[in-house]
Amino acid sequence: MTDTNLNTHKQESALTRIIRASEVDTRMLGMIVVLVVIWVGLNIATGGIFLSARNLYNLAVQTSVVGIMATGMVLVIVARHIDLSVGSVMGFIGMVIAWLQVDIFPLNAGWNWPLSIACGATLGILIGIFQGWFTAYRGIPAFVVTLGGMLAFRGGAFLVTDGRTVAPMNKTYQLLGGGIDGSIGTTWSMILGIIAILVIALGMYRSHASRVKHGFPTKPIWLQLVMFAVIAAVIFGFVYIMNSYNKPRSDIGRGIPVPVLILIAVVIVMTLLSRITKFGRYVYAIGANPEAAELSGIDVKKVTTFIFVIMGILCAIAAVITTARLNAGTNSMGDSSELLVIAAAIIGGTSLAGGSGSIPGAILGAVIMQSIENAMILLGAGSGERMVVMGLVLIVAVWFDTAYQNSKK
Repeated sequence: MTDTNLNTHKQESALTRIIRASEVDTRMLGMIVVLVVIWVGLNIATGGIFLSARNLYNLAVQTSVVGIMATGMVLVIVARHIDLSVGSVMGFIGMVIAWLQVDIFPLNAGWNWPLSIACGATLGILIGIFQGWFTAYRGIPAFVVTLGGMLAFRGGAFLVTDGRTVAPMNKTYQLLGGGIDGSIGTTWSMILGIIAILVIALGMYRSHASRVKHGFPTKPIWLQLVMFAVIAAVIFGFVYIMNSYNKPRSDIGRGIPVPVLILIAVVIVMTLLSRITKFGRYVYAIGANPEAAELSGIDVKKVTTFIFVIMGILCAIAAVITTARLNAGTNSMGDSSELLVIAAAIIGGTSLAGGSGSIPGAILGAVIMQSIENAMILLGAGSGERMVVMGLVLIVAVWFDTAYQNSKK
């Protein structure tokens, strides 16, 4: 072996040791690198528009809807199921919410929008119970149940108002869509960013202290400081970009949009649900081996039904954001969203074989999918071209997942 090859081998070994010591998911790290490359390429292709504060603000809002539903899709796929109805369910619930606000409840009443949201959430729960029951207790494959749901609820969205677009929505409700006033401003955004960094610092300190107390191996201090610095830089960078996009005809920064705050809250809740609760452990156990999970005493049917209930609730949340952003209920809401949601989960590392997947990975996958679609719109691509590209991306994602799973055998 030559000196050059020997030095390269040593460098690679050192890099491998650092990655292993950091306990970073290598697949997640690879996705981050891919995202950076994609962003740089898309920014060059769009003449610098893609990475502008305005476009990144819009991208964050657009990703919120897909990201919220993708967190639920992770659990569905981990448990060896699929949900093809999420786009139609979101559209149906959105039309019901819009119909309630515009045609049923007094538009300017203070209880108008909270009650319509409560009705939408209840509808999401009922839809989840309906699809989960047929899947779990009647043994019908989730593919068939949700394929039927995709058709039925898309038709239901049309029947709610006979194809009529209903608008406008309650003014307070519109803030949930991240419009002109649908953000928390620069000051609160900076405060929230600082709080997030302090919470992360505290979490890293407590984790280190716990490892030391119980005699477990710890990461080198310098590596922990580097990781913290990177995370803090990402948070401050995000806040800075959101604050840099001003409201129309003013120098007032918008700050973090409300849909992104909702997405962050959903990610936190879903991550805790999947990692530290019995339910989360049951979902992964079912995905790893359904028969063994049932023999160990897990109520597989009940857990499966609850997974679809969660998916229904998340579809309702996505419907709220979408109708608030559009300031209307339209029949086209959620068209092809199931493609983006499923692709986001798979790209994020959720295995179609079941048993593995992460919520943060799905969000990263949603950012990648939405970035591609966003850039294609900036480049003037038509809806047909966008669908072709997104379909190919989904095929490649599944192929990569299959290859990755085979490499682990």
